Amino acid sequence: MSAFLPPRSRLIAFAALTGFTAVLLGAMGAHSLKSGLLARGTLDAWETAAHYQLAHALAALAALVWSTAEPARAPALHRIAGWWLFGAWLFSGSIYTLALGGPRFFGPVTPLGGLAFLTGWALLFMLAFRPGHDAADPDTP
Repeated sequence: MSAFLPPRSRLIAFAALTGFTAVLLGAMGAHSLKSGLLARGTLDAWETAAHYQLAHALAALAALVWSTAEPARAPALHRIAGWWLFGAWLFSGSIYTLALGGPRFFGPVTPLGGLAFLTGWALLFMLAFRPGHDAADPDTP
């Protein structure tokens, strides 16, 4: 990824990478890693990590698409997407690591990823109450 891309393009690229790795790791958990994950009893955790990672990659992309439609809200939407993507890597990454038998110190990272998810959702909730800038919005003065 180039630092010369505009911020929105970097976020889109990061969301694409997040979605790509969610699908890749989800498939690996369902196939090549399945027996090892079953032996450790961590297959469900792996599937949860892949699910949350993909869901938040898609949510971030939706926020970025929305940001093109409402440029006045773009900075807030970019922050929201950033929180979700950051959370996906912390939350899912720590679960993947633990599911493979990685060091237990990754355990406290998982809730930090969850807090990043929640921060993005809380910011989106607050954004819903800010006056809109869309002329088609009947609530806009």
